[in-house]
Amino acid sequence: MHLPKTKETAGLIGFDALTKVKPSVRIVNAARGGVVDEIALHAALKEGRIGGAGLDVYSTEPCTDSPLFEFDSVVATPHLGASTDEAQERAGIAVAVSVRKALAGELVPDAVNVKGGVIHEDLRPALPLAETLGQLISGLAVGAVSDIEVEVCGELAELDCEILATSAIKGLLMHAVGEGVSYVNAPLLAKERGLTASVSKNSISELHRNVITLTATATNGERITVSGTLTGLKRITKLISINDLSIDVEPTNHMLFVSYADRPGVVGSVGALLGNAAINIAGMQVARKRPGGDALMILTVDEPIAQDVVDDVANSVQARSAHYVALV
Repeated sequence: MHLPKTKETAGLIGFDALTKVKPSVRIVNAARGGVVDEIALHAALKEGRIGGAGLDVYSTEPCTDSPLFEFDSVVATPHLGASTDEAQERAGIAVAVSVRKALAGELVPDAVNVKGGVIHEDLRPALPLAETLGQLISGLAVGAVSDIEVEVCGELAELDCEILATSAIKGLLMHAVGEGVSYVNAPLLAKERGLTASVSKNSISELHRNVITLTATATNGERITVSGTLTGLKRITKLISINDLSIDVEPTNHMLFVSYADRPGVVGSVGALLGNAAINIAGMQVARKRPGGDALMILTVDEPIAQDVVDDVANSVQARSAHYVALV
């Protein structure tokens, strides 16, 4: 049996119950002491009305002596639970870690209202990566996203990756909904908005050990694809592809994405405009498939960029699109 001790359950298994069982029955109590009436249990054992008992909890603890110990048919173990100093310390640390994760908006897999269950340790670093990619999709999409596909390539594909869909949704909805999106409510918020998510896996990854790719479809038909990976022993997040253009960028809190026709002078113009707006550029990269073709400029900056500055950048270089994305 396994149930709490309350006024209703105290002595639940007593003289009356033990007169109605078969002689072969064995009573096992590892729940709470007192749920089984120990005096009634002793009498039933002594009279041979039951076959035996297993006890891990007792009416009085610690229990160092009991008439029940005289029977060979009784298996008795000390009720440790979290009663030792070491066990109490570890239990306290486990609770504190779970609370910290919950307050930080991270996944708490042992929470009763979170879908996902136990997360493999190798998969856990990929959760914030999928979340970041979801935020990026949200910042780059013009229309509302209606569907998102999560593709996992490489070694992680051998694991249960379904939780990554929730991570991606959480990131995607952060800016649309605002604060308060969590692993608990993200699936419900997505359902309310008609947003669907799926996960596919491929054990082959040609350039990286693991790659996570998000492909989003907006209500206006627009499709956006972003890919990321984790590099090095510290599992540093890197963006490696946007709409089939290869990049190598570590995401930061403030980023500017400018899509334009590749030609001389664009980089200088964008830099000058941001400088005039007192925006400090931390890093910059241009991705293109060929000279003079489609190009994507990615800038990491130290401060938020006002929308009027983003519009000035887009107009000055005849950009196809320009998006400031704030990553949390």
